[in-house]
Order: sequence, then C-alpha cells, then structure tokens
Amino acid sequence: MIIPYKQLDPDTLQNLLEEYATRDGTDYGEREVSLAHKVASLRRQLDDKTVVIWFEPGEESINLVLAEDIPKEGGD
Repeated sequence: MIIPYKQLDPDTLQNLLEEYATRDGTDYGEREVSLAHKVASLRRQLDDKTVVIWFEPGEESINLVLAEDIPKEGGD
C-alpha cells in the first residue's frame, strides 16, 4: 500500500529517507554524493510522484519504489 509521505511526521520522513539513502546497494556511481544531496533528490522524486513510499503488510517492510512499478488495482 502507498503511504502518503505528506502525512508522515517530518522527522519520521527524514529518518526514512536517510535510512533508504544509506542502505547497502544504493549506488550513486563513481563520484561521492553527500547524504543531504541524496535525501534532497529523494524528496524531489516524492514531490514529482515518480517515487512513492510503499508498505508491504505481509513482510512488515517499507521501501521507496518507482511509481510506475506499483501494481494497478484490478490488473491488466
């Protein structure tokens, strides 16, 4: 299920974005990118609705995913 990020407490959102940006496997290429820059980029993607916060109830996990990768209701 999509979690509307604007409904999250600002500190909770900040912690979520920082945690996601520092996960193993998040690669930003050969140049070093600051945490602040990574978080700002994630915020822009949330604002642009290209990325959403996704909660998976069965796994009790939360992740950021591309909006285009979210299954549509009813399927095709």
